Amino acid sequence: MKNIKLTMAIMLVTGLGLHAQQDAQYTQYMYNTMTVNPAYTGSRGMLSIAALHRSQWVGLDGAPATQTLNVHSPVGGRMGLGLSIVNDNLGNGTSQETNFDVATSYTIPTSEKGQLSFGLKLGGNLLNVDLNRLAAYRPDLNRTGQDGVSNNFSFNFGAGIYYHTDRFYLGLSAPNFLGTQHFEDSENAETFLAEERLNTYLISGYVFDLSPNVKFKPATLVKMVSGAPLQVDVSANFMFNEKFILGAAYRWDAALSGLIGFNVSDQFMVGLAYDREITELGATTFNSGSFEVFLRYELLSKTRKLKTARFF
Repeated sequence: MKNIKLTMAIMLVTGLGLHAQQDAQYTQYMYNTMTVNPAYTGSRGMLSIAALHRSQWVGLDGAPATQTLNVHSPVGGRMGLGLSIVNDNLGNGTSQETNFDVATSYTIPTSEKGQLSFGLKLGGNLLNVDLNRLAAYRPDLNRTGQDGVSNNFSFNFGAGIYYHTDRFYLGLSAPNFLGTQHFEDSENAETFLAEERLNTYLISGYVFDLSPNVKFKPATLVKMVSGAPLQVDVSANFMFNEKFILGAAYRWDAALSGLIGFNVSDQFMVGLAYDREITELGATTFNSGSFEVFLRYELLSKTRKLKTARFF
């Protein structure tokens, strides 16, 4: 474990850049769509508040932890408006990134049941890095003379397109168009450079009625970023009696997952997911897998009541 921390410290201070840093990953992406696609904003037809917590590689000291909060609602006939916050923590506070975004969408009916939405989001990234929090930090290896970064804000914007009916959805998005370089080059030292590159997402799913009380929904999320392997997630979820959801997921060459969800009421949903790595990291004794908890609350109007539970 000390060797792992020492390796992290050396990477941070000896000029090894993260030239293709990816956005946070989610197993319950089918419920967390607004985080990756602003065109989803307002598509549920009511005020929706959703929160997610992910603890990755539990047991590995300093492993990533992510929290998201999405609030969105339709505004007027075709507009949607929302707020998205994503917080990433790595190394017990060594590196903390928080994204704040305001998202808006415009929806065009394409048929009796089909709707096509265009989304745009504006916001930015707030970065804090404190190398002194590393247990194996070696100041003598720090050629930059910097102990970290404090409240470094970078503006960004993103866009997406999202089509859905009552059974099918398909979306394409790029949440952050601008590449961000967090450390400046120095004339006197070879500084570390953290660069976030464009992440592109493709998301889709379809709901089948297997019986009057059972629905089946396969779904997929594909994430593409230059300089990193293609990430492909596929999942299969069953909904029983509009209440209980049970499913499984597979992340290509990375992890197997189990998912459970429960619609406590028409307004409140709880979801849980567990990932087990199928890589060499998953076989280590200090990695107990990754966990996610998802909560969603929706405000129904007096004139609008749900006929059936929405499965996406």
